[in-house]
Order: sequence, then C-alpha cells, then structure tokens
Amino acid sequence: MSITLSDQDKSTLRTAAYGAVSLMAAATGSPHKAATNAAIALTSATGLVGHVLAAKAKDIDLKGKTVAELADRVLPALATAMKLLGEQAPAEADNFRRTILLAIDAAQVHPDKPSTTAAEMARKITAALDAAGAAAAGQDRPELQKAIQEIVDSGFTGVSLRVHDERGEWAGSAGAAELGGAAKPPTNGYVRIGSNTKTFTATVVLQLVAEGKIELDTPAADYLPEFGLDRRITVRMLLQHTSGVFNFSGEVYDDGTVVRGIPIPYSTTGKEWLDNRFKIYRPQELVELALSKPARFEPGTGWSYSNTNYVLARLLIEKVTGRSLGEEMQRLILGPLGLSDTVVPDASPEIPEPHAHAYYRYEQTTVDVTRQNPSWISTGGDMISTTQDLHTFISALVGGKLLPAPLLTEMCTPHPTGIPNMDYGLGVFVVNTDGGGTLISHNGAAVGHAALMYSTPDGSKTLTAALNCVDDADLSIATAFQNAQQKLVNEVFRGGQADPAQPAN
Repeated sequence: MSITLSDQDKSTLRTAAYGAVSLMAAATGSPHKAATNAAIALTSATGLVGHVLAAKAKDIDLKGKTVAELADRVLPALATAMKLLGEQAPAEADNFRRTILLAIDAAQVHPDKPSTTAAEMARKITAALDAAGAAAAGQDRPELQKAIQEIVDSGFTGVSLRVHDERGEWAGSAGAAELGGAAKPPTNGYVRIGSNTKTFTATVVLQLVAEGKIELDTPAADYLPEFGLDRRITVRMLLQHTSGVFNFSGEVYDDGTVVRGIPIPYSTTGKEWLDNRFKIYRPQELVELALSKPARFEPGTGWSYSNTNYVLARLLIEKVTGRSLGEEMQRLILGPLGLSDTVVPDASPEIPEPHAHAYYRYEQTTVDVTRQNPSWISTGGDMISTTQDLHTFISALVGGKLLPAPLLTEMCTPHPTGIPNMDYGLGVFVVNTDGGGTLISHNGAAVGHAALMYSTPDGSKTLTAALNCVDDADLSIATAFQNAQQKLVNEVFRGGQADPAQPAN
C-alpha cells in the first residue's frame, strides 16, 4: 500500500520517536547513556519509518521542557503517529511501534537493576502506542467484538477483551459495567483476577529461588516449622498442587462427598458468606483450618487444586524475606514491569476506579458485591489488576524477563492433572490445543468478577479478559464461563476452530 506523508506528518513521527527517547532518558537516571542507546536503536528502523527518522530535520524542539511538559507533548504525538500510519499503511504502524519498543529497551541501561520510574515511563509510552493501534485496528477485528457480544448474550453482564498478536493490539468491551446501566465496561478497568494471583505468587517464589533464598525441593516445613507440615511436602509440591493438603475452601471427593472448609459463596454456605463478606481472615487461620482436616492424598502421589498451597507459599515468602507479599511483589514484579494498576489488597475490600460491578444472587435478592474482603481466599485468588497489566505480566514472564531460563522451563514443565488436554506447571496451566499448539495460561473467578490470561510460549500472542456477572450459590454461570474461555481461545489462537476450554478455578 502506498502512503503519502505531509511534512507535518513526518515532523509528528520524529517528535514522537525522539520524544520517547527523551522521556526514557529522563526516567533512567543515566540520561546521556540512555539517550545514546535509544537513538542508535531508532536508526535501525527500516522502510518508510526508517527513512523519516533518519532525515536530518530541525523540526524536533524538545529542549528546555520538564518531564511532565514533555510527556504532555510526546504521548499524544505517539498516538497520532500510530493513527496516521495505521490508517494508511498498517505494516508501517507495526514497524513504527517495534522501533519505539526497541528504543525503550535500549534506553534501560541497567536491566539487572530495573528502575521503577523507567518501567513506569516505558508502560506509558507502550500504552500510548497501543491505545492508538487498538483504535485504528478496531474495525478490522469484528470477529473479536462479535465473540465478546456472544459471551454477554450467554449470561454475563459485561466483558472486556485485550488481544496482542501479529496484527497489533485490539481492545474492546461489550455488555454493561452495571446491571441495568447503559455504559459498557471500561476496556482497561480494574477487576478481581481470582486464581491468576497464583501465577504472580509462584513467580515471586521462583525469583527467590533465583536469589538463593528458597530451594524448590526443600521441605516446606524447614521454612514454616510452626505448622507441623508433613516433611515430605516440598516447596515445589505447593506450587504444583501435588502436596495433598486439604483445600481450606472445601473439597469435593471423587465419590461426591463434600467436606466443608470456611464459608464460601458457593454450595450451602452462600448466605453465610454474603452476610459476612467483610470478615477478615488471616492467612495463618486458613492454613490451620486446612491442616485440621485429613490430607487428600500422600504428598507427591496425586494432583488436586488447593488454595491452601498458595497461602502457604505466601507465608513462606514472608518468612524468608521478612517482608509482606505485597512488598516483595512490588520489588520483584510490579515495580520492574511498571504494573501500577495491579494491587495486592490483603484485607482491604476496596477496588480502584474504573471498574465493572460484581453481583451475587441469593434466592430472589441480587446484591452488589464489588466491595468484598478478599482475605477469605487470600493468595488463592485475592489480587486486582487490569487486562493491560495482565498482558504486560504474562508476556514478560514467558518472554524471560522475570525468571532465569532454567526456572522458567521448570515453571512451564507440565505435570499431569487428570484434566484432558491440560496439565499444571508451577503456578501455570499448560494447555495443549487440538491443533498441536501449547498455551501458557491461568484464569480466575472472584464472586461476580473473572479474569482470563493466555499466552503462546514465546509471548508473541496473548489474550487477557475481564468479565463481570451475577454469581450465585449454584454456580449457574459456570457453564457460560467455560464456554466463554473456549470461544475466546478458539477465536484468538485457532481462528475460530473449536478447542477445549480450561476449567474454572
């Protein structure tokens, strides 16, 4: 496709590109070296973008401005550049985006000591590029808009979807942010991400393994002697769900027997949970309750999904570091990746704005449960995030930016679960598609909210989604949730072909 750029258009591209370099240089603490590295990266551009950026021009006036003033000029320029390229030549828009991202990476001159300020600036620059790219590409992805509308039609109140693939980024939403409301869910609103929390937590444990503070095959009891854990249970077994430890939120055995744990929103304890949804549970009491029940199997002899494993992992992190999980998460993941919209809430019932609302129905009454104390599930599923932050996290994780290669391999090594086409690594599901592909995934539900997170093993294609619904004690939405996962995975990773869905968790 031919493309004609005016002198003003070319000036916008140069201002956006070299302005992004200036912003990153200001954020790194080593401005001269960062600017030099990033400018060299810009010269690697090819095609029309390379020609424009290589031209010597006097139309770039970025001197003498504060960082805030610079950001006010450069971030809109990035969006404008992506829009004008996307409208005329999408391939050049992708070229421009790749070039800027290369420059951002080059500007981070101390990758072994990541700067929170630099990571946050990189996130803002990337968001400016992607927001414009998504807007430009939106009309080209009607199949994605149709898929999320069909999920709403199946019973969900609202859905927000974000996809990164060879065509760039697409983000959209369907349905309603509130029951009876006209406004759609925000495309990057906050959502309770449920068991996606486990992937974040497992990553922190493995980062501490890399630092020499934890050993995967050491008995967990060596780190947490106060609980009297079976010494055959290793740290690896906690992350892998092979410890056999009772699930404090209750167990359903193969013969149909149900053993209750704490009051949960499902089954016969729904009304009790609803009436006490602001009650504070401490992690220690959840573990103690679980250990008062018989183990599901001998350590290492089976697989069973248990939230208790990840509360023990949280306590282990806090014991070996002397800091809270939130502090370690900030040090090792949230800060380095600039995930400013991801929250470790502990016992706070609040969720930041904007967000879609979560609901719970008991008998004939529907209650807004957007505010709820997540300490009842703790590290089994208490975190809050956005589809953008989930994308940034999973793509960085599988892309090797958070873990050394050997530990990433261990994390993604599948262990049999008994679930068809789906095994479990260390905090991630390893999904085998009918087409012979593999996805690294987790998902989670959190009473009226749910979140999906999928990536190809190389991070080149990701799907993240946030859903809001009316939940109930009978898990009436469960089938629709399974179908929603299958529909989105089919559409994004298999071009609409059928494939099994990951079970809700």
